[in-house]
Amino acid sequence: MTEPLSEHTADVIVVGAGPAGSTTAYYLAKAGLDVLLLEKTAFPREKVCGDGLTPRATKQLVSMGIDISEEAGWLRNKGLRIIGGGVRLQLDWPELASYPDYGLVRKRDDFDEQLARQAQKAGARLYERCNVGAPVIDDRTGRITGVHAKLGEEKTEVTFHAPLVVAADGNSTRLSLAMGLHRREDRPMGVAVRTYFHSPRHDDDYLESWLELWDRRGPGEDRLLPGYGWIFGMGDGTSNVGLGVLNTSASFKELDWREVLKAWCASMPKDWGYTEENMTGPIRGAALPMAFNRQPHYTKGLLLVGDAGGLVNPFNGEGIAYAMESGQIAADVIVQAHARSTPAQRELALHTYPKILKDTYGGYYTLGRAFVKLIGNPKVMKIATQRGLTHPMLMKFTLKMLANLTDPSGGDAMDRIINGLSKVAPKA
Repeated sequence: MTEPLSEHTADVIVVGAGPAGSTTAYYLAKAGLDVLLLEKTAFPREKVCGDGLTPRATKQLVSMGIDISEEAGWLRNKGLRIIGGGVRLQLDWPELASYPDYGLVRKRDDFDEQLARQAQKAGARLYERCNVGAPVIDDRTGRITGVHAKLGEEKTEVTFHAPLVVAADGNSTRLSLAMGLHRREDRPMGVAVRTYFHSPRHDDDYLESWLELWDRRGPGEDRLLPGYGWIFGMGDGTSNVGLGVLNTSASFKELDWREVLKAWCASMPKDWGYTEENMTGPIRGAALPMAFNRQPHYTKGLLLVGDAGGLVNPFNGEGIAYAMESGQIAADVIVQAHARSTPAQRELALHTYPKILKDTYGGYYTLGRAFVKLIGNPKVMKIATQRGLTHPMLMKFTLKMLANLTDPSGGDAMDRIINGLSKVAPKA
């Protein structure tokens, strides 16, 4: 029996129920729009991630009404511990009016589900096991007006219709590619590789970042790699241990990053338990699309949010906060456009979306791209870790800069410098 057409028609279709898609769907549904949220897998599902959330991401969860109490399974962290150049520095998250002074840890397999269910509670219609294929394009205007999909285990062919579609389908974003939006090669790309270990360090209340990532395999001199390692206690008997590496280095393509992770873990103290027999799952990897590496963020009825639009922070590889923030911004723009009385007025409103993104992140991401080029040079990285870490005040500034945690007005001198630099940098 075929379903009535109305079940496959909405005001907006959101493709992908990761943090970007679920946040977009939540705010759209909360504003009274009819939203279809299409997810290719079924929850709970695995995603490669560090599982550590900064105060920036925490703020977004609070805004969505998610229960982030310890009783609900969230582990709080106080700040960031930085290790490198023979120095170990523990920095608390800054005290700001704009953000909470704590971060969180949660496994991605049920983190994403919580956001999707919150969108459902707000009124979004979630279809799981809905594999979206080609866009439906109006031959006359070239606009996207829906998507073709295969639904359920039977892979039933279905077509969904809406005047606006949001691509929240991650780095691979087949939908954007089908609409002719390709990745910009002049933007940095990263890779994250991680696994889990049973470990006595599971209840650490600081996120730990190792700025020196050494490749100590084979004969000859040890090599300093462009990137950082992390250790995040999960509070459940396990640690998430991984590394994030940038494509700015000549060694990026030639190295097997899973082997580098194994070698790095082998250099850790034995009593931490980061050995193969303590591994609770396979080593997995994922791409980190950074600094607006796919543009424009709006064209012909399609809006890009999160990883689909390359919103990962080039300073630190953080993606979840920017996925959720871009989802909220996109939803606000769509809600305003939906209320306009003519197609021309709606387009005028929709074209503000890429402008708002550039005003919000453009200058900061430009600074991040310059930073990425610098640390891609092993000599610069060596000097930065050996000398920079010995200055606590400089590291406090660096933490604010890397995590993008400042008060936009009324902040301290550090906030004013970072905000000023972001304002004057080109918003490309």
